[in-house]
Amino acid sequence: MSNDTPASAGSGSPPPRWLLKTMTRTHVALHRLSGGRWFNKLAGDEVCFVTMTGAKSGRTITIPLMYVPHEDGVLLVASQGGAPKNPVWYGNLVKHPDIEVNHRGRNMALRARLATAEEKPALWPVCDQHYAPYADYRKRTDRDIPIFVCEPRA
Repeated sequence: MSNDTPASAGSGSPPPRWLLKTMTRTHVALHRLSGGRWFNKLAGDEVCFVTMTGAKSGRTITIPLMYVPHEDGVLLVASQGGAPKNPVWYGNLVKHPDIEVNHRGRNMALRARLATAEEKPALWPVCDQHYAPYADYRKRTDRDIPIFVCEPRA
């Protein structure tokens, strides 16, 4: 490995937070500029765009997350690449569980809830099927990675 290669490349650690934020903002902006036609995938895997309310700011925030369809909604995995802490958006969904999810032009009004310990063994294979790196992320951390079950609002 050369001296100019980032330490995270190949080391199994998640990318720096500033890089993730920059990539996220760019991804959302390009998706919006294309009218939702482009940037629906990340490295070949489907993404959805989740609009939520910030826990501290109260602002409306849209971020791309891996698309894991489940029943009439989606599963959202708070993996942050296997980082030792939950992603910031985890706190947003805990405080404000009503979200909007857009996947390839389909808008869904959903309510997020944390999967129980009893549910997670059946949900991980579904998550891994749609985004294989989740299995590696679980190996990178001692943290119990949360899964949000997002179901249609009543």
